[in-house]
Amino acid sequence: MSNSGSAESAQPIKGDQPLTLDVLRRLVGNDWARLPGKTLVVLSRDAEGNLYSPFSTYAIGRYAPVYEQTGAVYPLESELARAPELRGLFPQVPDNAVAALVLYPLG
Repeated sequence: MSNSGSAESAQPIKGDQPLTLDVLRRLVGNDWARLPGKTLVVLSRDAEGNLYSPFSTYAIGRYAPVYEQTGAVYPLESELARAPELRGLFPQVPDNAVAALVLYPLG
């Protein structure tokens, strides 16, 4: 994995791969462990770095690609079972949907 998030390279490097929770845990536990606790976590709107917003909240769901690197997020099966009204909004979850930690920007 490239170090596209380092201070030396603020822009993503061509060939970056989707980040898994295992890699995120390593980054937080090792690479970012010495950063001050008040360091703001900021998300880019797109891969080119057009507009940024502070990280605000998260959800656990399922992700399915629609195009190459963009897709849609769907509720977990347990959420659909607990809230039948969601089934109307998500009548069919694609078979290729995988578990995902979904991060949302503040703005």
